[in-house]
Amino acid sequence: MKGHVKKRGGTWTIIYDLGRDIDGKRQQKWKGGFRTKKEADAELNKILHELNSGAYTEPSRVSVAGYMRKWLKEYAKHNVTGRTYVRYEEIVEKHLIPALGRNVLPELRPAQISAYYSEALSNGRLNGKGGLSAKTVRQHHAVLRKALEQAVQWQMINRNPAAAVAAPKPKQREMTALNDDQLAELLHAVEGTQNYIPILLAATTGMRRGEIFGLKWHDVDLEKPEPILHVSRAVQVVNGQVSLKEPKTQKGRRGIVLYPLTVMALKKHRIEQNENRLKLGSSYQDNDLICARTDGTPVNVDTFSKTFAQIIRKTGLPVCRLHDLRHSHATSLLAQNTNPKIVSERLGHANINITLDTYSHVLPGLQEEAVLKVNDSLSSAMQRLGKSNS
Repeated sequence: MKGHVKKRGGTWTIIYDLGRDIDGKRQQKWKGGFRTKKEADAELNKILHELNSGAYTEPSRVSVAGYMRKWLKEYAKHNVTGRTYVRYEEIVEKHLIPALGRNVLPELRPAQISAYYSEALSNGRLNGKGGLSAKTVRQHHAVLRKALEQAVQWQMINRNPAAAVAAPKPKQREMTALNDDQLAELLHAVEGTQNYIPILLAATTGMRRGEIFGLKWHDVDLEKPEPILHVSRAVQVVNGQVSLKEPKTQKGRRGIVLYPLTVMALKKHRIEQNENRLKLGSSYQDNDLICARTDGTPVNVDTFSKTFAQIIRKTGLPVCRLHDLRHSHATSLLAQNTNPKIVSERLGHANINITLDTYSHVLPGLQEEAVLKVNDSLSSAMQRLGKSNS
């Protein structure tokens, strides 16, 4: 491919060939506005290199706003869960488009994206009362980067400008892990209520809240020598509507061996649930759910999280979220010298590194205990050897 530069008034323009169209007509592209010949030459050389290497993409005049809506409709809607899509749409419409939407897609630059992140951290709240958290802005970055990467795949832009921008690092949220005495107090406080089984499952299996409320009776085998439950779905709430979804990853599908006290509680709960089903008759909706509303319909997990917060306040236990019972379970297992690989499998982490990073605060004490045990064992062996040689 060939091209040249030309001065037009006070600026320079580059002109380059794109070959011939389907009718054999020569195609040329003009691009102006360069302040110096050196700038124009540099841009021309870059474009000619892309043309000759097959990496050139015809610039699109679509706006960032137009593209982001296209991406939501044609890509995100068919590739993410309903709840995730709603979140993506909210980020795009309420934050990314107002801040970056007027830019032409191929002209969006890393500096503009970085400036948006900075502004969002300072003044990004929709109510005008301060900035967004680093964690939230990082979510915005993830959505924008994913969308622009798809624009590269669709050959609408050559490079992803968001890939050149560092997302803000969120502060590590300090988790609250209840100890065994505190968990016992919590379980005692809710025993005999409809809140008991979901809280017991959270504390003794480490399941996520959606997984607990998506659990069905045919997922558990309480008669095995080692009773086990299988995680294969989760409840989600999208626009106030409760539905079931599959786990995000293959690791999310897992088997969890149950504590004997959990098995006993589930057997009792099944009897009580059957009695309630007979009592309600046709008004009971049998969805086979273990943790359901009184009429058998799925529980709204957001509502239950609020209920849990109220329970914690009433008991006077350390302030924690329902999700913190998952941390309590993992911490308790690690404190009992359980292999982190087993803990990782019970939690459904994608890999053991996530477990080790999340619970690194527990491991130093375990390391010290392990070192002392090995030291004692080695010292005893040396003493025995010394006696036998004397």
